[in-house]
Amino acid sequence: MKMKKLFALAATSVSTALFAEPMSVGSTAPTELIVKTDAGEQFDIGKDLQSGMVLVYFYPKADTPGCTKQACSIRDAFSELSNDGLRVYGVSMDSVEAQAAFKEKYSLPFTLIADTEGILVDAMGVPKRGRFPARQAFLFNEGELVWRDLKASTAKQAADVREAMAQL
Repeated sequence: MKMKKLFALAATSVSTALFAEPMSVGSTAPTELIVKTDAGEQFDIGKDLQSGMVLVYFYPKADTPGCTKQACSIRDAFSELSNDGLRVYGVSMDSVEAQAAFKEKYSLPFTLIADTEGILVDAMGVPKRGRFPARQAFLFNEGELVWRDLKASTAKQAADVREAMAQL
């Protein structure tokens, strides 16, 4: 009997993780979210999301082929994106050390978030498989979600973001 309850609880947890409901366009950005950056510093991303234009993109694991393509797509267009006032944060559940190594290896000019506890992942409703968040992207303007990409591209991520910004 105890085994059935344990299995049911585990199945519910897995189901919830796999089928999380991402934030809807028009939603208000979550607030008071303290996370760690690739430099190991505490950062209130919730406060940062409340002003200006901010891209938060999620990827499963640092320094893997698809995640590298996605990060490098944004890196290669970063000058243009930041000239338009966009701030960028890449998020995975990797350690601070893994995020720092990934950032250094590929000369990423934006902050990576080491969301090891899944605080930001959960706040934005990003589904995950175990410790791997889904590849998704969210664009906020003055604290409001104005665009989301629930099946975020790897090599075309920056082009998709630029197109979304052009339509605002």
